[in-house]
Amino acid sequence: MDRRLELHDELLSIFKKNVYYQPPESIKLSYPCFLYELSGGRKEQANNSMYIFTRQYECTYITRDPDHGYIEILLSHFKHISYNRRYVADNLYHDTFTIYY
Repeated sequence: MDRRLELHDELLSIFKKNVYYQPPESIKLSYPCFLYELSGGRKEQANNSMYIFTRQYECTYITRDPDHGYIEILLSHFKHISYNRRYVADNLYHDTFTIYY
């Protein structure tokens, strides 16, 4: 199975619904929701060649609840994750993460 699809299944196991991969602007989002998109990667090298490439995903959890509790759940669930920041736009709370998967 594709690694991105494995990540999607893991996110669905946490959030149950409203997980979107690179949603087009034409899609009306249902809140709370989790958005993620491919944003780069990290490669490991040895003997002048790449032996591991890990994809980097920029993720945003959007909700109306400021005390949702998903920050701790995500940080404990994924091995290679960092919490970036929170911002508020249109009365919605946006928590951003970087996941290497």
